[in-house]
Amino acid sequence: MPTSRNKTPRVLIVTPEITYLPAGMGEGADKMHAKAGGLADVSSSLIRALYEQGGDVHVTLPNYRAIFRDQLRNDFDEEVDRIRNSITSDRIHLAEDRAFFYLDQIYSGYNGEDVKISLAFQREVINNVIPRVKPDLIHCNDWMTGLIPAMARRVGIPCLFTLHNVHSRETVMATIEDRGIDTADFWQHLYFTRPPGNYEASRDTIPVDYLVSGVFASHYVNTVSPTFFREIVHGGHDMVTSQLRQELANKWHAGCAAGILNAPDDTCDPETDTAIFRNYTAESHKAGKRSNKIHLQEKLGLTADHNAPLFFWPSRLDPLQKGCGLLAEILYETLSHYWHDGMQVVMVADGAFKPHFERIIRTFNLQSRVALAPFEESLSRLAYAASDFLFMPSRFEPCGLPQMIGPLYGTLPVACDTGGIHDTVTHLNAEEGTGNGFLFNSYDSCGLRWAVDEAMAFWRKPEAFKRSQIVRIMDESRRTFNHTVTANRYIDLYETMLERPFIV
Repeated sequence: MPTSRNKTPRVLIVTPEITYLPAGMGEGADKMHAKAGGLADVSSSLIRALYEQGGDVHVTLPNYRAIFRDQLRNDFDEEVDRIRNSITSDRIHLAEDRAFFYLDQIYSGYNGEDVKISLAFQREVINNVIPRVKPDLIHCNDWMTGLIPAMARRVGIPCLFTLHNVHSRETVMATIEDRGIDTADFWQHLYFTRPPGNYEASRDTIPVDYLVSGVFASHYVNTVSPTFFREIVHGGHDMVTSQLRQELANKWHAGCAAGILNAPDDTCDPETDTAIFRNYTAESHKAGKRSNKIHLQEKLGLTADHNAPLFFWPSRLDPLQKGCGLLAEILYETLSHYWHDGMQVVMVADGAFKPHFERIIRTFNLQSRVALAPFEESLSRLAYAASDFLFMPSRFEPCGLPQMIGPLYGTLPVACDTGGIHDTVTHLNAEEGTGNGFLFNSYDSCGLRWAVDEAMAFWRKPEAFKRSQIVRIMDESRRTFNHTVTANRYIDLYETMLERPFIV
């Protein structure tokens, strides 16, 4: 049961991923990195913001011993064992199980192995961490934590469940119980793929959907984009199962749902970013971008030209979601059309579609105008700082960060008007001084080409006119796309759930 001893409510954040933790939460905490995607960044930034505001925030994640040991060895060498053993503190609770002790990456990519890791983690949280922490509120994230809300509802602890994506797993209760989780105590709060008769009849035969269970059992649920939530509820995405859509709609209509945007990491700041060649502010962006552009062009073998309009592809090359097929359809024709403007494209990305772009570059001898490099964080940061525009023609977008990072660096998105992009990008109306990018509504190559033409029309405007707009966009982005804004939205939601102030 939740404790009533603390004047300041205690929240336990349950996450399988983390980018860093505040140094004050435990020795070596800021050296811990266990990242597979955006969930790690969001979890870290929220924990830090809550901690710095004085919240009684606790976090639990798997003890990735091999991953943490390798990271700590790089920094501390002979003191690695002492520091690794001291990381667990009053605020950080590392779940212990050999299922994740020796992993060299967070997810294996094999459903059975990932389910095994998830169940080991959730067993430790349910059986050990929650009884020890005695939280007033539990905040769970994605399918890897999807069984915990059912347990929380059974014992009366308010639980928030955040969806960062729509992927899930299914197993029967017998599999869950074999890993040490007593579902008999809370099976009525789980979501089964077909209606269960009773516990015994369902135990071995009817699968539990982990993600939908998290939505079904939680007291509140949020996605990381208000628009993406509405799109799901209104049937806008075929990849969302009918079960998940219905349970999200139930929460939506019950008033127990929210969309809270993620925010870029605080290090995404051209004034202080150590990964870029020359730092700059909004006022000095033109000179800063020119220096970074030349450095990037020389680094990647492009024609060195600080006047060239440079477009950046910042996302993985996933044809199902990210729209890279649309760019492939128009790449040669668009470069040909804007050849005398010096148009260039840089991609810092991996993914299934990569060979298609390699073939286009080879076939049309575009090596001086198109660069394709494997993803590397520091190179990606340099590309943000060097580029004038970035591509984000996503078919769907649960939130998205590149379209928020770009404007911080004065790099304007060319994007499809969907999901989190709709919440963060508005079409530029330079004459009225509004907007921060170039949006197209029709998901096809013609729509993307139209948005590129809009971007190039802006590029051809007088320098003073462009400069005033980019200064405005960079300043507005700093005020809007930050973790203080995001953390305050979560605090508001916590207070709604707890019916009392979170920070006292």
